[in-house]
Amino acid sequence: MRMSNLFSKTLREAPNGADCKGYEYLLRAGYIDQLSAGIFSLLPLGFRSIQKISTIVREEMNALGAQEILMPVVNPGDLWKETGRFYSIDKEMSRFKDRKDSDMVLAMTHEECCTDLGRNVIDSYKRLPLLVYQLQTKWRDDPRPRAGLIRVREFTMKDSYSFDKDQAGLEKVYKAHYDAYFRIFKRCGLPVIAVGADSGMMGGKVSHEYMYLSPIGEDTIIYCPECGYTANRQVATFQKDYFAEEPKAKELVSTPDAKTIDDLCKCLNIPATKTAKALFMVGTFINAENGEETTKLIVGIVRGDMDIEENKLQNAARANSMRPAHPEEILEAGMVPGFGSPIGCKEGTIVIIDDSVAKSNNLVAGANKEGYHYINTNYGVDYNGTVADIASAASGYKCPTCGKPITASKGVEVGNIFQLGTRYSEAMNCYYQDENGQRKPVIMGSYGIGIGRLLACLCEEYNDESGLKLPISVAPYQVNFISLIKDAEVSDKIYKQLEDAGIEVLYDDRKETAGVKFADADLIGVPVRITLGNRTFKEGKCEVKVRGSEEEAVLVDLENLVPEIKALIAKLEQRA
Repeated sequence: MRMSNLFSKTLREAPNGADCKGYEYLLRAGYIDQLSAGIFSLLPLGFRSIQKISTIVREEMNALGAQEILMPVVNPGDLWKETGRFYSIDKEMSRFKDRKDSDMVLAMTHEECCTDLGRNVIDSYKRLPLLVYQLQTKWRDDPRPRAGLIRVREFTMKDSYSFDKDQAGLEKVYKAHYDAYFRIFKRCGLPVIAVGADSGMMGGKVSHEYMYLSPIGEDTIIYCPECGYTANRQVATFQKDYFAEEPKAKELVSTPDAKTIDDLCKCLNIPATKTAKALFMVGTFINAENGEETTKLIVGIVRGDMDIEENKLQNAARANSMRPAHPEEILEAGMVPGFGSPIGCKEGTIVIIDDSVAKSNNLVAGANKEGYHYINTNYGVDYNGTVADIASAASGYKCPTCGKPITASKGVEVGNIFQLGTRYSEAMNCYYQDENGQRKPVIMGSYGIGIGRLLACLCEEYNDESGLKLPISVAPYQVNFISLIKDAEVSDKIYKQLEDAGIEVLYDDRKETAGVKFADADLIGVPVRITLGNRTFKEGKCEVKVRGSEEEAVLVDLENLVPEIKALIAKLEQRA
């Protein structure tokens, strides 16, 4: 490709809104162009990188015996009503009516569509197992798109779906995906870890996320350096200390201006472990049959030395979504902000108690009276509720496996795998007949990789002060050929020799200064740079440099250029 014809342009400065380096360089190097919030066009350089990532994904999926299909982005709403997700998913899923006034959705994932295919194809155990996948556009109307391709509204995903007759078959294909994903990310050059995760709207009981650890991530990953335990903080557990003692009768005490745990501890001269902290949220509950919405106040209670993990609280309350409660909503339920607790709250309030509170005694809790708390409150005596683990794991807490201190790090989710079980097959009547003639629900799994997000993370991982330096496996071209001589005929001949040898070449034939060409080469980040200058050309040589390498540029005889470059490319590919 001649850069004089390239359908993109480089930028010298970061555009407004570029909130991380990878995103900045994708824009400046001309890989992508923003159309709207969370919506991007892939320009030729970006599209080539995406195609290379897609090829790696296809090769690994085909190696699993998966068959590639393509399902529609637009789905009938009735499919999603069968599983209840038409109503249970919030505004992230875009719904509309077609000209016949039928409900339609823009698919954000394809479990429903694929299950529909499965029930049309699978009738007997002889048809199982089956595994299909696609690389398809998805749409999620994310309210807070950010960091370029990291968090978008329209994106490309590889999603695969497995159909098995039993749990053993599901676990086998799940493990196969688990390993294949590591191979995919390794071939692309992205370091990841796998962590236990919340299944969320997907359903099922077992899931893992593949995380690229980075400060730009929105997920918090909990891991143990000692034994290797890893989990998303949304589901991470830890060993808790409990403080059981003989329960005492509660007493009302004055605590003026003590609206926080810190203030309360100072006021009463007690440790945080002797307090109970309340979090007030309003949960939305959606009837999966008709979409009717109701709201209820949710009160989460955790010991004062910990925090509440909202995802755990939402799951324990079985709410479809949650938001912080307004002061008037808390007051209406018979509780007082800053001095609140479930003691005396009105009927209909959902109370979730962390086990750190349920198994400790004589804690200080709000008296639901301005300026007052109760000392010696006890779960089961002074208030009741559902006991669950709703505490948020944090650095320094005890690992649930080995008891050593755990650590927290930010991460970006680049892939996920789910054991769906019969969540969709039972809801959509996807059954098979077993060896004994008995009808049984198909056992399913779902597995996804965000293709654009993977590229964005690679750009975050591989850059320096000058621009991108992508691995050769995913870079748009293998070689950036820069000509600084006036004789275009000679440069064109070298370019053709490289292309004829099967080498992917970005040929900078523009009438620009050497400084501009070198700056753009560094910005775009193609792994190998060939420079043909006037002095070296007179000597029958050219200069070859590996992007980002600490090694100096080397001079190569023009007559040996093609084999030398092919050998260098092979060496770089072997390193990956």
